[in-house]
Amino acid sequence: MFIKQISIFVENKPGRLSSVTKLLAENNIDIRALSVADTKDFGILRIIVNKPDEACNILKSAGWTVSITNVIAIGIHDTPGGLSDVMSCLYAANISVEYMYAFISKSEDQAYVILRVDSNDRAIEALSENNFTLLKASEVYDM
Repeated sequence: MFIKQISIFVENKPGRLSSVTKLLAENNIDIRALSVADTKDFGILRIIVNKPDEACNILKSAGWTVSITNVIAIGIHDTPGGLSDVMSCLYAANISVEYMYAFISKSEDQAYVILRVDSNDRAIEALSENNFTLLKASEVYDM
């Protein structure tokens, strides 16, 4: 149930994001979801890609500072309150969300969210018990 997320340390300079995305494109790596958190001097680009191990190796070989983190991906009803239901479930199970970001899906009735929580195992258990849709890595990578 874990999804491999790649985090890349990126200097906050013109062309740095272009360099990363070009390198991935040249190696036929498809970005499924992304998030950028930045400060004045640097940022962390978090991406979900179709071939995470290969992408990580390519980026490291090119000199980028890269790490892999296990996150979870869930499908929620794409209606008002859908995300609130998930947050309430995690709160009731005493699980903290460190960060999250949405990604585009081809489904019209589901929205998809990547979650980094303080306990993936407990979150998976709580979400499963409450009938939320957890996506497998292969489902996300093949979207």
